Amino acid sequence: MQPDWWRKTFAGGVLGLALAYGLVGIFAWAGPGGINAGDKVQFNMWMVALIWLTVFSLTYLFRTGNRALLFLGGAAAAAHLLLVLVRGVMS
Repeated sequence: MQPDWWRKTFAGGVLGLALAYGLVGIFAWAGPGGINAGDKVQFNMWMVALIWLTVFSLTYLFRTGNRALLFLGGAAAAAHLLLVLVRGVMS
């Protein structure tokens, strides 16, 4: 067993969820129909789980837990920054 699997699990669980929320938020605002599209709400809800669990399962492929934390933290921060920019432009 690897000594840093706790860090990888934290990265996949917390930062992977943050990344999934950011990516789905970008799609919700910039995707077809914009934020007010009626049928897109249910689709977005299911996409969060799909993206999160995919990222979570791929987290264990990182060589170290610190790399997983840095990469997923950076990706989540970039996704949320882009979400803020998209919301500013679209609203």
